Amino acid sequence: MKLIDRTVADFTQELASPAPVPGGGGASALAAAIGISLGDMVGELTVGKKRYADVEEDIRGLMERSQALRLRFLELVDGDAEAFAPLAKAYGIPKDDPDRAEIMENALKTACSVPMDIMRACAEALDIIEEFAAKGSKIAISDAGCGAILCKAAMQAASLNVFINTKSMKDRTCAEALEEEANALLAKYTVLGDAVFNKVSDRIRG
Repeated sequence: MKLIDRTVADFTQELASPAPVPGGGGASALAAAIGISLGDMVGELTVGKKRYADVEEDIRGLMERSQALRLRFLELVDGDAEAFAPLAKAYGIPKDDPDRAEIMENALKTACSVPMDIMRACAEALDIIEEFAAKGSKIAISDAGCGAILCKAAMQAASLNVFINTKSMKDRTCAEALEEEANALLAKYTVLGDAVFNKVSDRIRG
């Protein structure tokens, strides 16, 4: 059974267990799926309202992107578990095995791939939620703020799963390229996530 097909109770119980998956990457993807779903909720509460007729076309476009991203994040929950499996297996290879270093290096690169994809998708999600917060129904603005902070946190969490693996890579050119991209995403989108949250908070709290 796929991780995303389990109940919330079962998923969180397994997350709390000593099993290697699900782990931080899968949890990050799930948090981001929840975050972008909240953005889509803002859209659902906006379309069809006369007050927002002038932005309805924009909102529908954002909703379409949100729905595709939600499905993408759910794929990444299981994708992270699949990407981590070779690394978990590689750690069990005897240290005197002549193939261990190459197998480990390839597994580290694979294990980085999904967390990087989660970070990239979180960037898109935050761009979308920023627009929902600006254009969407005022009665749902708190949901946009919640979605933004969840996607920001998901990006930060996913980044840790990148950095813990790049740290062990022998191919420093590859490792540094991944770290550079991850740091650039963090620099831009943690600021954006906080900005959306603060704008929403200011509007709600007056």
